[in-house]
Amino acid sequence: MTDPVAGGHLARALRDFAGSARFAQALALLVVGFAFSTHAVRSLIGWPGLLAALAGLLTLCVLSLIARWRAVEWYGILPITILVFVGWCAASVLWSNFPGATAIRVVYLIAFAFLGVYVALMRDTIQIVRAFGDVMRVLLGASLALEVLSGILLDVPLAILGIQGDLASLGPIQGLFGSRNLLGFVALIALLTFVVEWRTRIVPRGRAIGSLVLASLCLVLSGSPTTWAALGVSLLALAALYGLRRATPATRWRWQIALLVAAVVVLVTAWIFRIRIIELLDARAEFDVRLDVWRELSRYLNLNPLQGWGWVGLWPDAAPYTWIELATGRPHSSALSAYIDVYFQVGVIGLLLFVGLVGVALVRAWLLASTRRSVVYVWPALMLVVIAVTSFAESFALGEGGWMLLVVCAVKAARDMSWRDALATGRPPPPTVERIEQLPGG
Repeated sequence: MTDPVAGGHLARALRDFAGSARFAQALALLVVGFAFSTHAVRSLIGWPGLLAALAGLLTLCVLSLIARWRAVEWYGILPITILVFVGWCAASVLWSNFPGATAIRVVYLIAFAFLGVYVALMRDTIQIVRAFGDVMRVLLGASLALEVLSGILLDVPLAILGIQGDLASLGPIQGLFGSRNLLGFVALIALLTFVVEWRTRIVPRGRAIGSLVLASLCLVLSGSPTTWAALGVSLLALAALYGLRRATPATRWRWQIALLVAAVVVLVTAWIFRIRIIELLDARAEFDVRLDVWRELSRYLNLNPLQGWGWVGLWPDAAPYTWIELATGRPHSSALSAYIDVYFQVGVIGLLLFVGLVGVALVRAWLLASTRRSVVYVWPALMLVVIAVTSFAESFALGEGGWMLLVVCAVKAARDMSWRDALATGRPPPPTVERIEQLPGG
């Protein structure tokens, strides 16, 4: 017969464990690591194993939320932009050619959004930076080790992980991520995260330098032209934020307007000289591939321009996606542009909602980064700059790690700068206290 007293003690112990800060810390590391290693997990144990791992993580996150319910600051939990975009994707089940697949893919999208919300709720910004830094060091280190094993020690491809073994010829390498562009995207995220870690002194100096070298090495060896373009824009954004943070509050708004005008001029100039820029980046072959895909997509966009063909995320093996692959002569898992992918899947309305989601989050994060004293506020702004720029040539922001990162940054920015609260109360929300050492001039 079960002892009720012992059962009560066990339930209390489990509740205390699930509600502990260490459990939340470990779970945040697992969430970030899982979200950015889905290719490796899927390659090793297939979709059933990946979905089982995802279900397990979701269960643990729910238990943690329940245990810490009273300790969670529910203030400004979700931006309206996320809710509306996900809601529109869910509504596309009604007009999708394959509603069953669309419903499943929407649930998959919501699952990673929930993981992102959990990380944003459970950890403050400096803890999120540390979690991303620790995970990126492991993933990039493992990627480089596998490339050395494949390309130098064994001199054979590791087909199961998509590693071609080209390290001896200095790349391009793929690591654990299956493609050089995704490796470059992750390496750039890691590089900027390590810069913030270094500036905030949350890791020893030697580890910070080693991490920067590791990320830079992976970025260079990936040979991804899209990453080089995103890196250039990120460095410009970092320099702009450095200048804005040092400007006086009275003149900062003038500099903000000047930067906005300069950004528009740069965008127009880049569009005018896009062919020359592509040649300088040695990206003609990649641009031609994207142009072929976009040209084929435009033929089908005219059939459903307003609402699209229905949300699917990664392209399924079904029409019209298979027709596009046949026409271009190679397999594709996306439109190679998040903006065009959203346009094709959920139409003009979905595209506007997605641009609004990224744009509002970026504006909020940028204003926080340029006005708040803690250097750590720069991290969400830089992540959103990388996502916004990379989304022109890749669809990473629409699924798994990229989507989770977007949700994390959008939620953190909304919690510190809620326009709904400002309209309701006439004053901005109270700032989130970041437990961080303030740096001179930071």
